[in-house]
Amino acid sequence: MFSRIQEDIANIIVRDPAARNKWEVITCYPGLHAIVMQRWAHWFWRNDLKWMGRFTSHIARWLTGIEIHPGAKIGRRVFIDHGFGVVIGETAEVGDDCTIYQGVTLGGTSLSKGTKRHPTLANGVIIGAGAQVLGAFTVGEGAKVGSNAVVVKEVPAGATAVGNPARIILKDNARDEAAARMFASYGVVPNGDDPLSKALHGLIDNAATQEHQIEKILASLKCAGIDCETLLTTEKFDQKEMNKLVE
Repeated sequence: MFSRIQEDIANIIVRDPAARNKWEVITCYPGLHAIVMQRWAHWFWRNDLKWMGRFTSHIARWLTGIEIHPGAKIGRRVFIDHGFGVVIGETAEVGDDCTIYQGVTLGGTSLSKGTKRHPTLANGVIIGAGAQVLGAFTVGEGAKVGSNAVVVKEVPAGATAVGNPARIILKDNARDEAAARMFASYGVVPNGDDPLSKALHGLIDNAATQEHQIEKILASLKCAGIDCETLLTTEKFDQKEMNKLVE
């Protein structure tokens, strides 16, 4: 048990630049306290001491503001950063080296007892602050969930999920693959633009190009002596302003 705690402390010092020394981590990090107490609660749960497991979990919630059901399976070197408001359900599974920020819910959408209702996080997953991961599916290895995303379907390994409902950004080249292996605080990654935002920018740019081409065609026709019917005057399309609306 003590070797696991030492491993957790070393992991926190690596992941959090605000952690100055081991004593500060041991005494001042509720995420560490919640993980240690969850191990006790999980031991009670597996040994058919259900009430004791729930009570230990309840005390941990009262002390840390982090609620982890004693039935949840938590891997090694899991770091719950800040942690206040984190909720992890009964059938949730969290792999090794995962990072979970404050306000995260690993929740279930089914009322069927005895079934898998909560998500599984593979190794190295990062869940940003306020994200809600809801349902019995897997968030793949090395995947990232951006802050305040609402994820209700599987996330492939190495991908990033952003938005509500979450949309999936897949890595598409070697540079993105290298970036995916890097630690990203709060699930924020370089060039991690929302794909819907990218699509809207593309449509706006295309509309601006078409308007410019139409103006050139009308000017050429007028020079050739062909007078086109004048349409009602409309406000000129402002490409820059439209792009600002979807940034």
